[in-house]
Amino acid sequence: MTTPPVLGSDRLELGEGIRWTDGRTVLTDILTGRLLALPDKPDESLEQITQLPCPLGAVAPVEGRPGHWIAAAGTGICHIDPAGRVDWIGRPEDGARVPMRMNDGVADPHGRFWAGSMAYEATDKAGSLYRLDRDGHVTRVLQDITIPNGPAFNADGTVMYLADSARGVIRRYPVDPVTGDPGTPELFVALTSGSPDGMTTDIEGCLWTAVWGAGQVHRYRPDGSIDRVVELPAGQPAGLCLGGPDGRTLLVTSARIGLPDPGPLDGAVLAVRVDVPGTPAAPYRPAISSVSAPPDRADTP
Repeated sequence: MTTPPVLGSDRLELGEGIRWTDGRTVLTDILTGRLLALPDKPDESLEQITQLPCPLGAVAPVEGRPGHWIAAAGTGICHIDPAGRVDWIGRPEDGARVPMRMNDGVADPHGRFWAGSMAYEATDKAGSLYRLDRDGHVTRVLQDITIPNGPAFNADGTVMYLADSARGVIRRYPVDPVTGDPGTPELFVALTSGSPDGMTTDIEGCLWTAVWGAGQVHRYRPDGSIDRVVELPAGQPAGLCLGGPDGRTLLVTSARIGLPDPGPLDGAVLAVRVDVPGTPAAPYRPAISSVSAPPDRADTP
């Protein structure tokens, strides 16, 4: 196996949430609460944008407001300003029956932000998927998930892919473009080895997923058939995106957590050139001119 380029000298505990936005790559180290950016030179340390006093799963840029982020963090969803100040929009997992944290999250093409929650101990069916609408309201749209990862959306936001990593499956949901409500899911892929983790789509409508525990990234066609397997020198790839100026660099985060004897590239950020590009991370688009923090609340189905 040819070793792909390594971006940055750091080795992350639980690297996730990697996104190409505004001409640069940002990512998270979940359990340390850090939001990071890739350095200009591959042998330099990752740049720390901010650090929260709680887990930080993923962020989306806020449209028209450079340096502002919507984040899946702690027990909910928050706004982070350029100074690193946090305003909580909703903390729906406060008071849950088991200790919970947010995991992966992404904005869809319509400007909504979606984020999943999971139990620290990966308690069966304890997790949920939440949606932050453009008006600032947080709604729980799916529940009884163990470890949600993704989601990822097709180009017009009418199809959502969501992994339940603990079950080794990716489900595909139709999404109403007006309301953002997901419909009845269908099984898209069931893995027999490893677990699907972070995901993204490319301009051909194919789905890319990191495969935790297998040291691979898979590309699936829209019919669910596998198109490509990328072998990696890190056993726990966790997050990915298609970025770079031409969108043809597959950027992959990985993790060292839980490994009794981590290898030299476990926890590294890796880069692989691919033929089909993706698009920059979609922004969260607030319906008002500023991101405010409404009362903590979340509707449930």
